[in-house]
Amino acid sequence: ADTRPPVKIDSAASGLKLRPGAKLAPGRVLDIKSVVETGDGGERREDTNVNVTFALQAEVLFDKDSAKLGPDATARIRVIADEVRKQHATTLRVFGFTDNLGSADHGLELSKERANAVQRQLALDIGSSGVAYQIRGYGEQYPIADNSSEDGRKKNRRVEISFPRRA
Repeated sequence: ADTRPPVKIDSAASGLKLRPGAKLAPGRVLDIKSVVETGDGGERREDTNVNVTFALQAEVLFDKDSAKLGPDATARIRVIADEVRKQHATTLRVFGFTDNLGSADHGLELSKERANAVQRQLALDIGSSGVAYQIRGYGEQYPIADNSSEDGRKKNRRVEISFPRRA
């Protein structure tokens, strides 16, 4: 990733107030984030200068309270696998999350099963390319929306696939 600053920094500029003997640190871009989400919020792609993250709502992938991939899931996962190959990613993180309904133990188990199901499909689509997987189920931990409404709970029921940006 290009970490050069977008503009040239002039440490001798008259408007720059530095203590005597002080120097500017080398300039660099810390983080640029782009987020694209479908209108219904079913899919989200987040790009930073470090990582690419895809988040798919559970309803897009699975039936209610199930870890079996639904009919549309394979096509959606195939798009992510194509991006993994394009980025030459060698490590993928596949993390599952649930809302706070039901027991915490059930949510934790379901989120693990869903992350495993997505990883298995990714592995089929990517093939034997030497990709290492980190698979986790977090249950109701790390919500991205308020669990007090169905809309918020729907956003929290998700699987995230992320990998380091290469291209």
